[in-house]
Order: sequence, then C-alpha cells, then structure tokens
Amino acid sequence: MNKIPDDAEARRAVKPVICYPVETLPQPDMALLQRAASGAQVAGQVMVPPREAASIRVPAGHVLRISSVDGPQVGDLNLFAADNLDERFYSGKTRALHGTHVTTGDRLWSSFPYLRPMATVVADTLGWYGIDEFGGSVHDVIGTRCDPYTGRLLSGVDYHHCCHSNLTRALADAADLPLHDAERHVHDVLNVFMCTGFTRDTGQYFMKASPVRPGDHLDLFAEIDLLAVLSACPGGDCSAEHSSDTAACYPLLMEVLAPQPSDLDGWTPPAVNAYDRTHGR
Repeated sequence: MNKIPDDAEARRAVKPVICYPVETLPQPDMALLQRAASGAQVAGQVMVPPREAASIRVPAGHVLRISSVDGPQVGDLNLFAADNLDERFYSGKTRALHGTHVTTGDRLWSSFPYLRPMATVVADTLGWYGIDEFGGSVHDVIGTRCDPYTGRLLSGVDYHHCCHSNLTRALADAADLPLHDAERHVHDVLNVFMCTGFTRDTGQYFMKASPVRPGDHLDLFAEIDLLAVLSACPGGDCSAEHSSDTAACYPLLMEVLAPQPSDLDGWTPPAVNAYDRTHGR
C-alpha cells in the first residue's frame, strides 16, 4: 500500500484546466445550416435491420437524419469521406473538443492529417436530456463499439452480430472490399441515442436505458461527401446487455435530406487542415 502524503488533499484540490479551449475554434453558421435543413426534402433512405448494419451516401450540403421508428434502439455510426476511406470520423478528437456527448451545434471531426469537420449536428430531439444524476447523457463519443474480440475475451463465445462485425460487413459491401480489408477501416463510433457515462466511484463506462422513442431523430449536416455506415446495436436500448440476442431490438431509419440550393448560399465545404506536415524536419 502506498502511504498517503500529508498534502494529499491539497493535491486533489488543484483546479482543472480545459485541455482545448474552443474560443478560437471555427464555428458553423448554425442559422444557415438549420435553415437549409428545415427546407430539405427526402432524397434517399435505407432501413437498418435489428442487429445488422447498412450504409448510405450523403452528398456534401445534404442532411443525414437517423430516426427511431418502431421502438427504443441505439446505433453505432461510422463516417468516412466518400472518396477516401482513410479520412474517417475521429471520436477522440471530437470528444476532446466538444465533450463526452454531442448535441446541436457540435461537429464531428475527421482523422489526421485531415482534421476538418465532417458533419455538424443541426437537430437533436433528445437535446432536452442533458446530464442526469448518474452523469449519463446521450449520443456519446466515448464508447468504442461492441465487438467480437472483447466478447470472446469475456465470455469465450464468438458472436457475429455485434456492432464491429455489423459495420465490417456493411462497409465491405458498400466499398466492394474483402472483409479483412474492410475491417481495418472500421473505427470508434458515435453512439447515436445511447445513454452512457462513467461511474463516479470506479470510473467505469456505463450504459443505461436510452430515452429514445419512435419519432426521435438526430440530424447531421454533411460538410463533405460522406459514406455513413450504421449498426442497429444488438443491445437494443442498452438497458441490460449487448453482444447477444437477448435484448429486444428495432430497426433504425437513415434518410438523406436535400436542401433547396438557394438555402446553401454562402456555405462552402471545409478544406483539409492547413498544418504543413513537416513535423519539425
């Protein structure tokens, strides 16, 4: 056992410092984006079956709407630049900039060396939830996705309809890739509708029943051409367990909404990050 130092309380009392102050972070023109979204019409859709995944392409300047339809269900979302699978959603940097959960006005950032906004949240019908008494909130960027490797490690069972495997199969189909090649592109997710946090006593990642109900939706304005891949998690509303066929599961709807061209006047897609990539050499 380590001896508790005499100044332990003073060390604990040091005030925290925000790692990435966002006062200088480029801000989206939310009035323009929300005006464009409000006049948008459905241009395409796909239903994601329970315990499966599906993909849809979202042109820059369009809106991806993810909706609950038949019952409470969470989804694991991967985003890629439509013409470059190496540029993909970076949940860790999104978390560092916006916090553990995202809502209206937050942006989903892409991986290095691109580091630009891929999408902006323009509507969130669960924005009312906030942070509950357990520290839980909705739409997290802290969970990694349920996967067969952790499932095998903890239970000794191979389960093939966890989100990682679902995303792998759907991406392989969308990009015409062998499974093993597709798998290396699957990445940490935006947990759409999932209610999560960290326990205050042990710091463990927890989930609880999602507040999502049929009719709830999350709208993402595509800042660049996107390939979206979504898994309807085998955990259902994540009130009990995932990586099994135990939970009641429901489909999720992905729709692409096309704004009126005039509503996008003044908007331009973001350029890739301007860092010169010399890394001090």
